[in-house]
Amino acid sequence: MQKSRYLMIAGVAALGLIGSAGLVSGHGGATGIVKERMDLMVSVGKAMKTITDMIQGETEFDAETLRESANFIAAHGGEQMSRLFPEDSIEGPSEALPAIWQDWERFSALAEDLRVFAGALAQAADNPRGGNMHGNRGNSPIGMSSGDSPMTRGNPMMGSNPMMGGNRMMGGGQSPMDDPDALANMPPEAAFARVAQTCSACHTEFRKKQ
Repeated sequence: MQKSRYLMIAGVAALGLIGSAGLVSGHGGATGIVKERMDLMVSVGKAMKTITDMIQGETEFDAETLRESANFIAAHGGEQMSRLFPEDSIEGPSEALPAIWQDWERFSALAEDLRVFAGALAQAADNPRGGNMHGNRGNSPIGMSSGDSPMTRGNPMMGSNPMMGGNRMMGGGQSPMDDPDALANMPPEAAFARVAQTCSACHTEFRKKQ
């Protein structure tokens, strides 16, 4: 039950990015850096959909395909993504909000989170699947208490604090879901959830509502 709920919520979080890829695929009129980043979002969205379909059992799980898709996302996160958002580049059909430059530190931190957690997902590709996600504390995933589920903590789509990776970025106590090394040793579902959450947080805060 926990496993199916875990995957369901992770999939819902991923829909923001996947849906965006479909929306921006018809970005006629975009030029320059705006078109470049829209094209990137389409490509990242396709990679995310490939992973989502495997994680949710819509397509056959293949560790190498997951690793390639996750590595693609990681390679285009961090500075490779944030560099595509020079200040005030919101002309034409851009879906970027001015909030990006009003809180650049937050935006660039999320871009870096995408790089780091997608990298962890690539490393986790060959790990045993989610059936081994339960730790020694009841039925909560990876041994976390029921009030600190990796899917509800910091997930804006679940109505909780959208500050994804807050402990990691603020230097506080680090939970396993904020630790890329820990995620790399968990089932791939865990790192996938963290990538999906990061995408969802970025879209919630920095992308125009459709």
